[in-house]
Amino acid sequence: MFHAAGCASCHSAPDAVGGDKLMLSGGRRFETEFGTFIAPNISSHPEVGIGSWSAIDLANALIHGTGPEGQHYFPAFPYTSYANITAEDVVSLHAFLSTLPVSEAESVSHEVGFPFNVRRGLGGWKLLFMSSGWVVEGDLTDQQRHGRYLVEALGHCAECHTPRNGLGGMQRDLWLTGAPNPSGKGRIPGLTPDQLDWSEADIAEYLKSGFTPDYDSAGGEMVDVIENTSRLTDDDRLAIAAYLKAVPVSSTGLPSK
Repeated sequence: MFHAAGCASCHSAPDAVGGDKLMLSGGRRFETEFGTFIAPNISSHPEVGIGSWSAIDLANALIHGTGPEGQHYFPAFPYTSYANITAEDVVSLHAFLSTLPVSEAESVSHEVGFPFNVRRGLGGWKLLFMSSGWVVEGDLTDQQRHGRYLVEALGHCAECHTPRNGLGGMQRDLWLTGAPNPSGKGRIPGLTPDQLDWSEADIAEYLKSGFTPDYDSAGGEMVDVIENTSRLTDDDRLAIAAYLKAVPVSSTGLPSK
């Protein structure tokens, strides 16, 4: 659950490697057109971390995007995808997080200007853009449904690989078709079958080793993603591949409803 959800990729220290990534002290900066978001400390420290949170507190954060005091979180935290996580997995994650090292690092405030820094407005944003439903539905196999859970919910792949509208909401009708890089450098590729012509075995191998069928290797932020997916089971990676092959594509190259 921890690796599938990519917790360390955002919440470990910027220079952390190896086992140090289990120290969830925060501090990584994520630049977007709305401002710079800085990952908070989510270690088990009871004051500056989330050590005092109950499993219900964690569930509210992941599924509803709200803190223990009812405050809205910015959607840079991918609760729009985590909304589909099961209660059982939240409890498991809560239990695992409590075993990780404590960090005393203070969380740093986000660098977001008006009007995007008005958290009360996020309630309206959620009404517009939050949905707990699945995007890819229909007659899926058990393997494809498992892959859907890993891709659409835990792995939150669409948060990067799906374009957004002017208010930052994911354009679900362009599901996994690729998107501009939030840093402004380049474009994040599409994962729909018309754009990713790898076999299911190729996709699973890439998620395990980081090597493409052409013997190139993952770069950029995908290095962190591969570090996570390499810790999943072979069945998990094959399920992700099966799901990606099941994403429907219309004749215009856009995912059909």
